[in-house]
Amino acid sequence: MKTLKLAGVVLGATALLVIAGLIAAWAPDRPAEDLAGRWATPPSQFVLVDGIKVHLRDEGPRDDQNPIVLLHGTSSSLHTWDGWARVLQAKHRVIRVDLPGFGLTGPTPDGNYQMPVYSHFVASLMDTLHVQRAVLAGNSLGGYVAWKTAVDYPDRVSTLILVDAAGYATTAASVPIGFKLAQVPMLSGLMENILPRRVIESSLRNVYGDPSKITTELIDRYYELTLRAGNRKSLAARFAQNKAGEFEAQIARVQQPTLVIWGGLDRLIPPENAEKFHHDIANSRVVIFDKLGHVGHEEDPASTAAAAQAFLDRLDR
Repeated sequence: MKTLKLAGVVLGATALLVIAGLIAAWAPDRPAEDLAGRWATPPSQFVLVDGIKVHLRDEGPRDDQNPIVLLHGTSSSLHTWDGWARVLQAKHRVIRVDLPGFGLTGPTPDGNYQMPVYSHFVASLMDTLHVQRAVLAGNSLGGYVAWKTAVDYPDRVSTLILVDAAGYATTAASVPIGFKLAQVPMLSGLMENILPRRVIESSLRNVYGDPSKITTELIDRYYELTLRAGNRKSLAARFAQNKAGEFEAQIARVQQPTLVIWGGLDRLIPPENAEKFHHDIANSRVVIFDKLGHVGHEEDPASTAAAAQAFLDRLDR
């Protein structure tokens, strides 16, 4: 009898701990309007592109005939380019955007996140902003979108800057836990209402070469923008709809001058992928930053932006 009572106490205590954990991690969707006060301060604006209310920032000289469009990676936002924007806008018009499914832009009306949808979105964004040609710079997913746009709309892209870009079928040395959860159907549904903050922190530590650079505000940003209504569902849909390496045979069709930047400590898309891009893109250069991880543009914006600017300066000579 005592054993049964003890077992009941243990089960009851365990249930209470589980419930307490779920309550602590309870994080339902938040409307974009609730998040805009912190994450859409000036010079943010919202414009309609392909039927989506898109969050973007458009800075620098308005007479620049070859602006730079910055495209972020999975589960990120335009804020990841803050450091690059500060450096590059001295010489260039710099446009950065929350891609569909992420940031304050949020989901597409039809739930389609296939790669041709993203390349079409970039072309439509440029049309909306009256930009005929642009330099496209992208990290991870954003790099994939950048080179796919260069293939699909070659006349619209003058130059590419690929920062730890996706596109090849590859094996990650380590995948952020947030990405793992989003790819498990049963768990991804659960994660639409539950999101422990430590999941975000762990995922960020996974993609930084030096995790000591991760600040409370950085975690806040990724955490809160993940909660934007529809973003978690969109993330699961994007993973489900896209096959690794689906368009990699098209990379060799890129004709634009291309700078490939990579973090030597990238565990999500390993550095050997930099050489793959260099091999397949005839007019390309590679710069490796040995101590940086998957998001080198965010981890060390000064050094990586300087490399990008030097590349663009050489093209202008």
